[in-house]
Amino acid sequence: MKALEEARAPGITVTTVHPVGYGFDPNYFIPDKGFTKSYWDITMLEVVCADKDLDRLVQVISENSYTGSKGDGMIFVSPVEMAIRIRTGEKGEAAL
Repeated sequence: MKALEEARAPGITVTTVHPVGYGFDPNYFIPDKGFTKSYWDITMLEVVCADKDLDRLVQVISENSYTGSKGDGMIFVSPVEMAIRIRTGEKGEAAL
């Protein structure tokens, strides 16, 4: 979080989630019984940024999340069709 704040990420949402899948490891799934591991809390970060900041912020997240251990996490990049700031009516990057 500190690294993202220092990198001036425009907004960060932090959510506690409970993962259901365990990748492609067949040891965690038993047909007709489901997943064999109990759930635990993990933290999910969501950052919406301008296209020009994408590579830089992905690098900040990667460098500051890396431990070299299984479970370091994943980064998914998805397009945002539109951002609208309700209070001002600003749209697009101006809303960020």
